[in-house]
Order: sequence, then structure tokens, then C-alpha cells
Amino acid sequence: MNVLFFARHYTYLRNFESVLVGLSERGHRVHIAVEHQDVLGGAGLVARLTAAYQGLTAGLSPRRDDRYYSLAIKLRFGIDYLRYLAPSYAQMPRLRLRARDRAPMVVRRLTERWPFTTASGRSALVRLMSAIEQAMPCSPEILAFIRSHNPDVVLFTPLIGVVASPQLDYLYAARALRMPTALCVWSWDHLSSKAIIRTVPDRVLVWNPTQQREAVDMHGVPREQVVVTGAQCFDQWFERTPTRSRVEFCRRVGLPDDRPFILWVCSALFKGSPVEAAFVTRWIGALRESRDPELREAAILVRPHPSRMAEWQSVDLSRLERVALWGGNPIDAEPRADYFDSLCYSAAVAGLNTSAFIEGAIVGRPVYTVLLPEYYENQEGTLHFHYLLNVGGGLLHASRSLEEHAAQLATALRGEADAVRSRRFVEAFVRPQGLDQSSTPRFVEAVEWLPAASRAAPEAPGLLARLALKVFMALTWTQAGWLLMYDEAGAAKERRKQTERAQKKEVA
Repeated sequence: MNVLFFARHYTYLRNFESVLVGLSERGHRVHIAVEHQDVLGGAGLVARLTAAYQGLTAGLSPRRDDRYYSLAIKLRFGIDYLRYLAPSYAQMPRLRLRARDRAPMVVRRLTERWPFTTASGRSALVRLMSAIEQAMPCSPEILAFIRSHNPDVVLFTPLIGVVASPQLDYLYAARALRMPTALCVWSWDHLSSKAIIRTVPDRVLVWNPTQQREAVDMHGVPREQVVVTGAQCFDQWFERTPTRSRVEFCRRVGLPDDRPFILWVCSALFKGSPVEAAFVTRWIGALRESRDPELREAAILVRPHPSRMAEWQSVDLSRLERVALWGGNPIDAEPRADYFDSLCYSAAVAGLNTSAFIEGAIVGRPVYTVLLPEYYENQEGTLHFHYLLNVGGGLLHASRSLEEHAAQLATALRGEADAVRSRRFVEAFVRPQGLDQSSTPRFVEAVEWLPAASRAAPEAPGLLARLALKVFMALTWTQAGWLLMYDEAGAAKERRKQTERAQKKEVA
């Protein structure tokens, strides 16, 4: 079987490494097509895999760059903004504001006026904008690219990101060619906090029943097209064992080996959030001031987020006793071993909002967070964070103050934490098929079954959609059209580009 796998960049493949290996070992040929290179180590991961498996190849995919693409992006951002005006997002201002900044001016203005202030009015607007977008012709370059690989199935990830991407154009082209398609949901937050699924692929592969409900209720995916496979990206942590002793590990990271340590796992916070590095310093101070002597003397290991290393350059933790800042991006063998040992040997895992909570639960550690007003938008201000509080009885030991948080951590150091809590969550959220059942084989089988999936032919655009597209395309070249389609995020990005070009000229 020939598999064509579209990803935004190579780092997205880290959540599907076991799937790529599984497909390759079962004799399937897989070509990975990415929009651009990345800087987080994903290229090394893919290079290692393509060297190990002859049938696994990778390269760049064509990017749509014609007169339709700019309008398509504006329409897609407008549709996404309308999603976040639903009542379920009323208490999630950051998600709504992020979408608003990208939406065209005309969409923002319309939603302030009747009938588009109503759910039915917004739904009609979504249908119109979607029809216009899908009335655009497929890119000849993308169609030719897909044909050249002659795939039996076409996979996509993330497809529903919040940045401009031609992934939808790849999906439309694959559907036009009547090829089986599947969205491979990348992470636990994507269905609730990213873009809407505008055109439903033949299958949507999700981790658990929670994501299945999201796909059906939030995105309108027919239930029979959603396949629950379990979270294949976490399979690597279940049967793993430490690569060194606890004494060797503590010496490696610079912590004393005669006492327990607490692992703080950093998060990828919303842009504009309070800097986590500064908060961690405050958090360490709260632990050091605890009335519990064991907590005061405990060691602390801080693991920076791979994409937020820069914020630690101005923070010096070396002056603090029994504290270490350590850890890299767990893409290759050594940093993965380091990460697992960090989790395995910790007495407790703490942080704000990160998938590392899930990995801590898999290893069997109690997981803690503190809910503070300054981080509301990153925690309770997102839907997916509530899954950590509720699914399977809830994973997180959450508190509302640093004092209460410190008291909970002291309980963990005494070995009094609920050991069953993490297990229940993992069984409900990561491996709903059973803790002893790997998710990767189920995912691979779902891909293998895809050619037999029923496929509906793409609907031909209606007359109204074709006429509206012509009007919008004509407006694109006018000053009025520019004002109507203006978006703040795009304008800010263009201003940054102009500033960078001016600075380069000055240097030259």
C-alpha cells in the first residue's frame, strides 16, 4: 500500500513515529510531505527513520501560491472566528481573541449586527463562506504532486492548525481525485482549541471517547467516521525502564541523591502570558518557605519546554541550592531516556498545563497544578484543560494558592498521594482499549482499512457560491476589498517583515 502523509513540518511526525515504523515494518510504502523545515529537531527524527526503512521517504510538498490562496486563508480564518463565538467559549477569552485577530474585518463587523449575532445567523454565514472557499479550483501543482505518488491513502496532520497552511488544499485535491483520506488528530487539545474541520475526511482518527465526542459535537463529523485508536504517541513510555540508577541520574543533573525531588514541567503558554521562568522562581520560593521540613529540603528539577528555552537565558537558578534546570526535546534516543528517567525518579510532577502531565501519569506519578488568576486563560480558560480535572475521575491534584499547592506536594513526598488516580485517567484518556493494549497497532490497522472506507464524491459548487467567489476575487484587487479583508494578525506580521527588511538594509 502507498501512503502519502502530509504534515506541516517534520516535528509533527514525532507523535506518529511508532505509526511510521509500524506501517514500514508491515511492508507499506510511506512518503512524508511537509510544507517547510523546522527548528525543533524533527528533521533529524525523519532522517533517522528514512535511513532505517527503505520504503519510507520524505520531502517538501508544493505550497499553493496563486491568486485564490490569499482569499482562501481569509475565509478560513473568518470561519474559525465564528466557531469561537459559540456560548461554550464564552469563558475562554484568549481563544476567542486569537481567532478574532486573524478574522477579516468584514466578518468581525457582521458578527456585531443582527442576524449574525444569533447562532442561526452565524451558521448561515459559515455555510456561505465555506461554499465560496470550496468553489475555488484545486491547485494544478498539488493535484499533480498527489498523482505522482499514486497513494492508496492520504493522511493529514494537523489539518486544523491556527496558522495559514495549504493543508486544506491538499485535502480538497485528494478528495477531487477520489482518494481515501484521514485526519490524524495530533494532540489532546487540537479538536477543542484549533480550527474547525470544514471538510470532513473519510476518517478522523482520535485517542479516546472524549475526542470522539469533540469530533461529533464540535465539528459535525458523523460518528461512524470517527475511529478511536488510543494515543499511539504515548506507547513508547509504557514498557520503558530507566537507563541508569537513581544515584547516577541525580549526579547527571546535579541534584543530591539522598532525598526526593519534585519535577516541574514547563508549558507552551499563550503569547503574552506571564513568563513561566519568573513564576517558577516564585514557586520554588513558596516550597522553600513551607512549614513542612521535608518539602523545604526537597530537591527540585525544572524541565524547560523545548520551544521556550529563550526565556531561561535571563533566569539564574544556579544560586539556589538543590535546584537544577535540565532537559532537552525528547525526539532522539538520549533525550527521551533523560526525560523518562526524570519522570520515573521524581516523587511528584507539577506544572501549569502541559502534555507532560499525561506522561507523568503513565509512569505512575501523582500530578499537581496550581490554579492562579494570571494563568486562567492557559488553564481553566481552555476546554482541554478541564479533561485533566474530570476525565476518569480527574488526573490533577489542583489547588487555588501556592500555600495549598505546597501542602499537597508535601503529602506526595510522604507517599500519601492517591496512586490509583493516575491509572484511572490513563485508562480513560490514553488507552481506552485497555492498559495492556498498545495503540499503535490499532492506528496502523485503521490506516490499512481506509481504502475500503465509503467515500462520497465532492459536491459541485452551487451557482450562488460561484458568483460570490467571482465578486470576492474582483474585490481583492480594490482598496475596498483590502479594507473588508483586513486582519490585525496579518497586518502585524507584514509590519514585522517590513521592519526586518529595513533593518537588513541599514546593516548592509
